[in-house]
Amino acid sequence: MSDPTKEPEPKMAADPKKRPLAHGLESVATLVTSVEETPEPIPTVIKGNIPSWINGSFLRNGPGKFEFGESRFNHWFDGMALMHRFHICDGQVTYSSRFLRSDSYVQNLEKNRIVVSEFGTLAMPDPCKNIFAQFFSRFQIPKATDNAGVNFVKYKGDFYVSTETNYMRKIDPQSLETKEKVDWTKYIAVNAATAHPHYDREGATYNLGNSYGRQGYFYNVIHVPRGEGGTDGADLNGAEILCSIPAASSRKPSYYHSFALSENYVIFIEQPIKLDLLKFMLHRVLGKSFHEVMSWEPQLETVFHVVDRRTGQLSKTRYYTTAMFTLHQINAYEDNGYLIMDMCCGEDGSVIGNFTLENLKAAGEEMDKFYSSLCTILPWRYVLPLEVKEEEPNDQNLINLPNTTATAMKTTTGVFCTHENLYNHDLLEYGGLEFPQINYTHYNARPYRYFYACGFGHVFGDSLLKMDLEGKKLKVWRHPGLFPSEPVFVPAPDSKDEDDGVVMSVVVTPRERKSSFLLVLDAKTFTELGRAEVPVDIPFGTHGLFNEMG
Repeated sequence: MSDPTKEPEPKMAADPKKRPLAHGLESVATLVTSVEETPEPIPTVIKGNIPSWINGSFLRNGPGKFEFGESRFNHWFDGMALMHRFHICDGQVTYSSRFLRSDSYVQNLEKNRIVVSEFGTLAMPDPCKNIFAQFFSRFQIPKATDNAGVNFVKYKGDFYVSTETNYMRKIDPQSLETKEKVDWTKYIAVNAATAHPHYDREGATYNLGNSYGRQGYFYNVIHVPRGEGGTDGADLNGAEILCSIPAASSRKPSYYHSFALSENYVIFIEQPIKLDLLKFMLHRVLGKSFHEVMSWEPQLETVFHVVDRRTGQLSKTRYYTTAMFTLHQINAYEDNGYLIMDMCCGEDGSVIGNFTLENLKAAGEEMDKFYSSLCTILPWRYVLPLEVKEEEPNDQNLINLPNTTATAMKTTTGVFCTHENLYNHDLLEYGGLEFPQINYTHYNARPYRYFYACGFGHVFGDSLLKMDLEGKKLKVWRHPGLFPSEPVFVPAPDSKDEDDGVVMSVVVTPRERKSSFLLVLDAKTFTELGRAEVPVDIPFGTHGLFNEMG
């Protein structure tokens, strides 16, 4: 078993530019298997020490039920949302979980089959209908799911769970009780919004939502003002669209999962993962699920749209790069007239559709083959010059910052950007990284030094990483057979250093049932402080946050 207290000393791959080939990866089928909920808090067994200053709840979201009756979901994203709460007080931890009582969950449960389509699963017509009713049901406009299993988010101080449709659900963060269903279209003219909003220091929330109509397809920057929370119903009043960005192709707009935010700008990344709207509208007739009408088109460019978040003005400068895709950004900030964006990137956007349950339940050589087919996700930095003068010559690097190898060159069609690798080759031994987190409270949209992530030496994260951008040095927590979730940083009271606090992660294992635990690491040394062992099965999840209590 590896010693997490030591700096990693990985054995380098034969090709230092690639991660090692997979060989003998263990099955993770039990991590994508349905579990029961635990609605009443239960105690955990504490090993080591949970710092007494931690006072609040670690809230997690993700899929937890993968079938109803004889019908089964196809994709990992499709599982019914299961919410988790680790409540921490005075060094003790309790655990509870509840399935989101979404309309999708309730209707599926009542019919004992899948009746609402999800990202990778097309709901089939009711077999009890006659053949003509079944045929015509395929021409009905598809209804969006409210199975909000991606993330916990906050608006005006209230908690919601969110997915990537127009629906959210308000949640009681103490009991995990499902509250009001919220429809974005009742507040602003968008058809959907991301599950990854950003928060500024004044308490406002920013998000991105798409809209389409006779004028075309648009990506919209959303602003929701601050609020005190605690209202009985959902409150998104005052929400507004700051800017509408026209899609490069209204017929085939880009898929996006998140966006970047700096002190003064919102940055939308229009990437060449394309959604065919005609196929989407006909997907029931064609018998295709949502992810099957998406395509990776590497012949296209990736465009960075920069919006002034004070005025809503879209920059006239077209910033672009070669085809790449990103699901999660690390941080963005401004420095002496430059906009610096750090994000997790890959060179093959088809990876999103590959996380089917069939692939994730593979074993032996099939699992090795699946993992080897996935592109490596790595941290990249782009630097955009905010002022580009007309008299600037073409094909000359416009970046005059020290300590970066990123470039930006003026061309006849805009400013062409190349990235800097934010890693050394040792990261490849851990399979690249995803699910990045920072000290968000104090360093989001500001210059920073550290970020935390999951290393992906397997199809799910199998290590926790701390990256020090000064020297691009890694610290690693890794144990065979353990699969940690997205790490969340919690700052210590009156902290002075950026990494003064703890990192939390929920660790699951396919090797032994009911062996999950909440892991707490010292963020500075990246060594284990303690763990809270939970006597229930927990599937591999997606995202979450820490809710600090007064």
